[in-house]
Amino acid sequence: MTDPTSLTLAEARDALRGKKLSARELTDAHLGAMEAARPLNAYVLETPDQARAMADQADVRLRAGEARALDGIPLGIKDLFCTQDVRATAGSRILENFVPTYESTVTANLWRDGAVMLGKLNNDEFAMGSSNETSYFGSVVSPWRRVGSDTKLVPGGSSGGSAAAVAAHLCLGATATDTGGSIRQPAAFTGTVGVKPTYGRCSRWGVVAFASSLDQAGPIARTVRDSAILLRSMAGHDPKDTTSVDIAVPDYEAAIGKSVKGMKIGIPKEYRVPGMSDEIEKLWEQGKQWLKEAGAELVEVSLPHTKYALPAYYIVAPAEASSNLARYDGVRYGLRVNGRDITEMYEKTRREGFGEEVRRRIMIGTYVLSAGYYDAYYVRAQKVRTLIKQDFETCFANGVHAMLTPATPSAAFGIGEKGGADPVEMYLNDVFTVTVNMAGLPGIAVPGAVDVQGLPLGLQLIGRPFDEESLFSLGQVIEDAAGRFTPTKWW
Repeated sequence: MTDPTSLTLAEARDALRGKKLSARELTDAHLGAMEAARPLNAYVLETPDQARAMADQADVRLRAGEARALDGIPLGIKDLFCTQDVRATAGSRILENFVPTYESTVTANLWRDGAVMLGKLNNDEFAMGSSNETSYFGSVVSPWRRVGSDTKLVPGGSSGGSAAAVAAHLCLGATATDTGGSIRQPAAFTGTVGVKPTYGRCSRWGVVAFASSLDQAGPIARTVRDSAILLRSMAGHDPKDTTSVDIAVPDYEAAIGKSVKGMKIGIPKEYRVPGMSDEIEKLWEQGKQWLKEAGAELVEVSLPHTKYALPAYYIVAPAEASSNLARYDGVRYGLRVNGRDITEMYEKTRREGFGEEVRRRIMIGTYVLSAGYYDAYYVRAQKVRTLIKQDFETCFANGVHAMLTPATPSAAFGIGEKGGADPVEMYLNDVFTVTVNMAGLPGIAVPGAVDVQGLPLGLQLIGRPFDEESLFSLGQVIEDAAGRFTPTKWW
């Protein structure tokens, strides 16, 4: 049989059920691949003993003909998800030795369906970053390289470990989170498929909070079908999360291959931004053609408040982060740096526990929430957010089923190439993705091409609330036309 790590999740599922492969063999193959790929720094913690134990339990069920939806499927878990009795750090020194006594709802759903945990994946500290360079555990290195170059590239962020691990075949799929593009941007940078579900589709309980009104968990996988399989297990109502929506979870896999004939696809004119590369423009045109050939109708639409999305996002998200991260004070859990009194202990703990980017965002957030600035910044940003949401609602009310846009303004860049002197340069990576979070909508990034440097480029589809099924149908059209992309192994 071919190398088990080269199988897609759906292929591995069928091989396991057909008894052509055991869950233990599949798990061992991935653990071996992880060991060989440590230069990528995708995992911050490997859990081989637990993985083998979970695989053995899956094999018992598979032999008995009692297979669950994900029985024996090895997954990586972003280190923002709390995992019972397994360290969860959020990529931060302040949680370096934190071991949760409880399981996040999303991961509990995956274990309920028989999945196997290979380990915890690296991410930007508290999910604050677009390149996975802010992690306390060091940068993740993308498995992709430019043609003829040894330059180490970023995998995108904040879910850089998830995207790199999936692209490098170190797991069959991974959990991720998306606050302003942290699933879709790294997926686009690594030639993988990333799904940001509708806000409320997946429970946030047990996921370390960044910005509570924007955060949403979702999968990164190798194919559109694989991401549909994963999302079905991850999603569902959770009474422990008041933002979790109590509506049935569809069989997303059934949407794969479904006709898109007659669907109206919006092309937002505001997404043609200055400085966008010719290759991104060309890919966007190609994506339109693929959907048109599949029977979809293309219409130009206007989302006039898009230009305000990025500045509004970088007010709302840091404000919520400032509030959420106040709990890390050295008193109850996590790092404690002693001082002469409690005030100095707070100050030293937070100064030494948080990295530069996290401290920057906490200060921005605290500033915009402070007396005299709250109305000028935070309240105005929330009003802009309402207008952004209304722009989308108007388009959907006029019969638009989904929108097609680029996923990122460029291909992956080198580690250390952006944001050093000007953090805003890094924030601009989210220009195509933040509107989706501000409006609470679902989005999917699908690989569309490789550029002249040999790096993957992605297309984004934005859907109506709780209509992820249409995104999977449309995403499959793009995947069928573009093909799949895998990096050449160099590590």
